[in-house]
Amino acid sequence: MMMSQNMENVAPHVIKTVARQIHTLAQEKMEGISVEVNEDDLTDVQAVIDGPPGTPYQGGQFRIKLVLSKDFPASPPKGFFLTKIFHPNVGPGGEICVNTLKKDWKPDMGIRHILLVIKCLLVVPNPESALNEEAGKLLLEEYDEYSKRAKIFTDIHATKGAKGELSRKRGEAGEEKEKEKKGKMDKLAKDKKRTLKRL
Repeated sequence: MMMSQNMENVAPHVIKTVARQIHTLAQEKMEGISVEVNEDDLTDVQAVIDGPPGTPYQGGQFRIKLVLSKDFPASPPKGFFLTKIFHPNVGPGGEICVNTLKKDWKPDMGIRHILLVIKCLLVVPNPESALNEEAGKLLLEEYDEYSKRAKIFTDIHATKGAKGELSRKRGEAGEEKEKEKKGKMDKLAKDKKRTLKRL
């Protein structure tokens, strides 16, 4: 089993640190962030972040995953969005680009700090370190268009009721797109008929 193998590669003191941090987080409850503990593999840290009010992500629930390095907290974890999102700092594979997880990392920051930083990223994206160039460009040049795209992604991939079934949502999102396409095609056909009638 790969999960527990991952645990074997990690130093015992790292696992202790992570276990302590995660259990504290599970009890403390952060606003708009719920942490999920995987007892089989404590290096698999997942959380669901509620889209902050007043942002295009409002109303969505975004599952993220932190992949801890072997020498955590000496080096930063990698962060990934498991829920599809249109955001300048999230790459096509869900990878998160934020200075806290790179050059600004300090070992005493801990998991709580990372989760709060990722939540802040939903409120204040940073187009300077864009992994999604299109989103970064729109954010700077056409905010309304950026907001509209981000809202559509949120509605399709991250709406309420998707918690715990976000990965299933991905499959459904494909079907959703097909339905949308079909709807558009039908509408086009109707419009065409109408135009022909007028002629």
